[in-house]
Amino acid sequence: MGWSPGGPASYPRGMADSPPSTRIGRSARLGGLVAGQSARWAGTRAANLVRSPEEADAATGERAAALARELVKQLGQLRGAAMKVGQVLSTIDFTAIPESEREEFKATLAALRDDVPPLPFKKVRKLLEEELGGRVGDHFESFEEEAFAAASIGQVHRAVTLEGAEVAVKVQYPGVAEAVESDLRNLSLLLPLVKRLAPGLDVKALYGELRERIAEELDYEFEAQNHRAVERAFRGHPFAHVPRVHTGLSSRRVLVTDLLSGRRFGEVKQLDEADRDRFGEIVFRFYFSLLSRLRRVCGDPHPGNYLLLDDGRVGFLDFGLMRTLDLEHLEGEKALARAVAAEDPDAVHAILTRLGYLPDPPAFEGEALLEWLLAAGEWYLQPGARRLDPQYVAELIDSTSSPRAPWFEQLRRLTIPPQALLVRRMEGLIFTTLGELRAGGDWFALGAEFYADDPPSTALGEADFEHWNSRGVASAV
Repeated sequence: MGWSPGGPASYPRGMADSPPSTRIGRSARLGGLVAGQSARWAGTRAANLVRSPEEADAATGERAAALARELVKQLGQLRGAAMKVGQVLSTIDFTAIPESEREEFKATLAALRDDVPPLPFKKVRKLLEEELGGRVGDHFESFEEEAFAAASIGQVHRAVTLEGAEVAVKVQYPGVAEAVESDLRNLSLLLPLVKRLAPGLDVKALYGELRERIAEELDYEFEAQNHRAVERAFRGHPFAHVPRVHTGLSSRRVLVTDLLSGRRFGEVKQLDEADRDRFGEIVFRFYFSLLSRLRRVCGDPHPGNYLLLDDGRVGFLDFGLMRTLDLEHLEGEKALARAVAAEDPDAVHAILTRLGYLPDPPAFEGEALLEWLLAAGEWYLQPGARRLDPQYVAELIDSTSSPRAPWFEQLRRLTIPPQALLVRRMEGLIFTTLGELRAGGDWFALGAEFYADDPPSTALGEADFEHWNSRGVASAV
């Protein structure tokens, strides 16, 4: 996105060692944020009454930027739902924030998922033993007390089972369930602030979707169900691998899976062009197959969740933030992609209306909507092979969300229906990942395999088709 992880000092980073687990403590943080920023916003509006339009716009932009910085700071200091909200918000276009700071703000929100120091093992041992029943040594031959990964809700340790299997043990943070419950109750306090930053957003629908998805992600048994379903679907796949779940060692707050070893994204980025292109195509195919063939959308397809295995396959991890789309909505999303590719403005307007993107359909022009979607989805909705890179990604995002864009006034009034929230997040993360990878391919042809049931366009596509054909799901669900 044109800036390095960590960001300028204007957007603070950092995590508290442990979350305030009491309702009062967490409410005080969020309530203080809302009260303080609301008062400052009211002061700006009052002062704008005696300012010129240009001065008022500048002052409003400065106030929005200050609010954005404070929002990042507060969300970054809370484990649990508050952090997860920040990660999901990173996919939304905040049109009230000055253009010069908008992408930095979104990228800093997204980075919350990667900037989580693990807790000392002594703080998670009790929870682990309560969930497993008995001592750690009763269930594992060996267990590394230092976590090798950490996220908003839990951290991951390497271990070896009594049967000799190398596994990854994801343990939920102690107290995070109570913290998340408090966050979900208090989340409505943030809605007025989010609405100020993104005037066109349906914040009530967003709130409902976040509550449901975060509650599910907190239950590792739900994640295990998702994981097992995906593992079964991709079992024996020629180039995508999902590790199996050790159900007997898993519970509501502990999830144990086979341990995968391979090259992480930073190493893959250093490979030659052909290998990067192959890796990028596999990532694209995996997540779009989940969506089009299984109706499952994965909301967290960031580079930390896949790695290149020694046998050339790509291993995929983490299926906590996931939902199953209604068939009607999925078919509508596919029809929308076909309408954009066919450059049919009337169909685009009708489908967006039916799916719930247009709160006031007569106020939107089909031609403008089509132009915007053609531009925003240029990389895979317009014909031709393209080599993506970070500059292309940044310029495309900027040109399609900037106030200078001819469709901006319509764009800021669009809303995202709840079922589409994770779909848009998935697309955005895949796009930025492919850009970081500098991957090349005919993304239009690949995309048409999934939204238009076109025949395979590559050798990997042929192998992929054979896999799904053998399971009776060669065509999209």
